[in-house]
Amino acid sequence: MTTSTAQPSGARDHARAMAGTRVEAMPTLPAAAADAPGAVTWEETIAAGGYASRRIARGTRLRLIDVAGDGCAALLAFNAEMPSERLNVADTLKVQWNGYLGAGRLLLSDMGRVMMSILADDAGTHDAFCGASNAASNVRRYGDGGNYGPHPSARDRFMLGVAKHGLGRKDVHPCITWFKGVRIAADGTTQAEIGPFAPGRTLLLRAEMELIVVLANCPHVLDPRPRYTVTPVRATAWRGAPAAADDPIRTSTPEGLRAFLNTEDVYAR
Repeated sequence: MTTSTAQPSGARDHARAMAGTRVEAMPTLPAAAADAPGAVTWEETIAAGGYASRRIARGTRLRLIDVAGDGCAALLAFNAEMPSERLNVADTLKVQWNGYLGAGRLLLSDMGRVMMSILADDAGTHDAFCGASNAASNVRRYGDGGNYGPHPSARDRFMLGVAKHGLGRKDVHPCITWFKGVRIAADGTTQAEIGPFAPGRTLLLRAEMELIVVLANCPHVLDPRPRYTVTPVRATAWRGAPAAADDPIRTSTPEGLRAFLNTEDVYAR
């Protein structure tokens, strides 16, 4: 006999019967059960059109995997102890004299501090120019852009992610998008590298501050495909140490070293 979920008792029995069920995109609990080289503190597969947010400690490694080759992980980052300090994409590029992110590059805050270092990158297609999709851009592309419909935008997913940390609309700042690339041609036009790509491409970041990280996995704003096309991204975080005094990323440029010194000054107090 099938139990009706129209009554509280039936709904309870149905919910309890789902215990132990696993789906493609969900957090791993406990996180320690995940496969990683250190003590895992966060393990989650972010669905197509999904989002995730988490506070991570200084020194944490955050690995992102483009599971099926069509992930599009837009990222916001905040100083967890003072969220008014956040990722500054413009400074991230101009201070490093480079418009393209990859291994050895830094993510900088609006106060001149290093938030994250890129330790490894076998994707090579990322975007620090275009920002997040929004409801209007999704309406133009898919005919719908509602946050609770089939075509949510990265900006609206960010709204849900930041709200979990007491933040709001004004805190959704320009993002960096991993796994989908944009390059600027000699004539100034944007050239999108959308894919799909080979499955399993990986990016490894190191948190140099106490951070709030928010991820939205929605199609890139320049994705020309008429269908809402995006595949899951896996996020795994584990404990580690921040950059040492002789870390090659820390010491590679005068500008980078200064940004590290600005960060270390906060934690030396």
